[in-house]
Amino acid sequence: MRPITVTAAALLALAAAVAPAAAAPGTGAPERRGGLLLTVSGDANTWIRGLVLRCAPGPSGHHPHAARACAELDAAGGDFDSLPVARDQLCTKEYAPVTVTAEGEHRGRPVAWRKTYGNACELGASTGHVFRF
Repeated sequence: MRPITVTAAALLALAAAVAPAAAAPGTGAPERRGGLLLTVSGDANTWIRGLVLRCAPGPSGHHPHAARACAELDAAGGDFDSLPVARDQLCTKEYAPVTVTAEGEHRGRPVAWRKTYGNACELGASTGHVFRF
């Protein structure tokens, strides 16, 4: 398999983990897994990484800063455009765009968000711990 195909397959598996499952065995009721599929990709999708972040009932998933990321999302009311901005972080003007996405649900509310930043420093300064993985 080509590397890009492996990455795409891995992200599809992550997306499936976020999507609600069919039915919980023996109950007939749908099982809600919830959570957010977060991705970060480089210029023209030359590289991509992603993971699932779940904040309910408590922070979980493979995010290295799950508790802080969930706290920052909660403080922003689930609005990715309102995440804390590091006012004291200085970034260069180098243009090496990174695009981030968040899809799924946060605290029961659907999320479909995408934004491109001028470089990784700008991303980090603008999104707190949410995309630090």
